[in-house]
Amino acid sequence: MLNTKVPETDGSWLLEEVAGDLYRIGSMMLGDGEETIGLIEQAVATAEIPSCCDGDQARHNARVALAAAALELLSARGAAALAAPLGNFGPPNCIGDDDLSAAGVTPAELETLLTGPGRERLRGWLEGLPVVERAIFVLRAVAGLSTPEVAGLLALHGGQAARGWMPEAVSNLFRQALCSLASLLLLDSTHR
Repeated sequence: MLNTKVPETDGSWLLEEVAGDLYRIGSMMLGDGEETIGLIEQAVATAEIPSCCDGDQARHNARVALAAAALELLSARGAAALAAPLGNFGPPNCIGDDDLSAAGVTPAELETLLTGPGRERLRGWLEGLPVVERAIFVLRAVAGLSTPEVAGLLALHGGQAARGWMPEAVSNLFRQALCSLASLLLLDSTHR
């Protein structure tokens, strides 16, 4: 069974909703398949979901548990992939704000991009990002985790080379991914 920690008063619909949400996030970080399903089972089993917890808090806790497990798996695949940047956090960004809307995309529009007819194009774009940039984008834009949460998760679960992650570096790489997404969307709109 996936989880016995979801409060009975919330019903099985919450577990199904959380599991579906986790699969989408996990598959964006790791790809589809058995590995992602195992990751979801691990995340749901280890997420702290107290009986007083509402649906939003349950989803958040499950997302944090999934992020931790996914980052550990990505680190095991290649420790350097999640290495913290040293000093300089990269080139200046085309977007000055650490927010999805700065790329001209609302959360509802991102949801449509993720689930609509153009989802394969977005998946292809995600797969083209460096591993750490993809993880940061998915955790910030899709999972809705904060910049400090993502920095902390990277530092704790990204392996030895990731110990130095700071919120400023996460913010910079997230803005770089947003610039890339904005370019993709602009290119798509000019080819219609």
